[in-house]
Amino acid sequence: MLNICLVSHFAYGAVTGGSQGSIGGVERQTSLMAKWLVAKGHKVSLLTWAEGSDQDEVIDGIHVIKICRQNAGLKGLRFFHPRWTGLIAAMKRADADVYYQNCGEYITGQVALWCKQNNKKFLYSLANDSDADYNLPVMNTYRERILYRYGLNNADYILSQTKKQMNSLKSGFKLNSEIMPMPCPGPRHDEYEQIILNQQSPSILWAARIHESKRLELFLEVAKSLPEYDFIVGGSPQQEDAYFKSVLNTMNSLDNVTYLGMVARADMPNLYRSASVFCCSSVYEGFPNTFLEAWSQGLPIVSTFDPDHLIRDRQLGFDAVTKDDLVSGIKKLCSNPELWQQYSNNAREYYVKNHSVDQVMERFEAIFTELSM
Repeated sequence: MLNICLVSHFAYGAVTGGSQGSIGGVERQTSLMAKWLVAKGHKVSLLTWAEGSDQDEVIDGIHVIKICRQNAGLKGLRFFHPRWTGLIAAMKRADADVYYQNCGEYITGQVALWCKQNNKKFLYSLANDSDADYNLPVMNTYRERILYRYGLNNADYILSQTKKQMNSLKSGFKLNSEIMPMPCPGPRHDEYEQIILNQQSPSILWAARIHESKRLELFLEVAKSLPEYDFIVGGSPQQEDAYFKSVLNTMNSLDNVTYLGMVARADMPNLYRSASVFCCSSVYEGFPNTFLEAWSQGLPIVSTFDPDHLIRDRQLGFDAVTKDDLVSGIKKLCSNPELWQQYSNNAREYYVKNHSVDQVMERFEAIFTELSM
């Protein structure tokens, strides 16, 4: 039996089955990992912010250990106490052999430092292309960058999601990593039903956290160019800032755009199945959960982000750079049922071979076992 601790501050909602909408891919993957490992008989701790009760809980066999409340402590001091001290106390209570953390942040360094001081193993997984970028473009403070770099350099094992991330990490940080596809729940072979393209009323789905890096405004420009198609937007912002208000106003002004807000996890499969194409307009990503979820249902993708050129090379949809590219890719798929069917079949086949839960999690289990020895 392995003794594993997963550090994921925002995963409480995911592990309790809360409505996480179309966001929180890291948290959903971590929750999925925890449940799979428990089902295999391993001892698993999950470290999260204190939500609901401040007391530790056992949920579906997972020991959910509370760090502290996210807003606890005095502004300017809470970074050290209770956040860092709470993390240390939670890691001590877990008393695991291997600690796992996914996503580049200052917490990566905090976890690595404690593991190094206490002779524990640390497995780190990149969640985004920016995590492998030597310039760390999305880390705004010196403190974040210093701690993250420390975490990278002191991890016992590093996982990348794509060749691009692996190569960036090697060239920029001189660090080795192993490519690990992320697991994603999807219909089993006996549950899968091929979706059919509705040529009469094509529906284009966009689902993500509403943030400037996701460029929802670009998707809405596509909607303006294709008034005969229906466009569906699912997701919510972390805060209702000026950017969100701007895109919300645009959505409200377009007759062919429906804004759903946050979508419950249980409702997402039907949303994919009712769509004709999934569209991504992001500047950068890691390997979006939404791609895996769409492909598990046989839904082709048109995207400005193409991890390792998979969309292009495996014919899972069309890659794009500009608005016109997005429009062109969507029209090609929605106007050609034979082409759409081919790409749909490719998408489902790629998912089954590379991202089904058991296949991926058995590889994770092997790495945890190796580190525990």
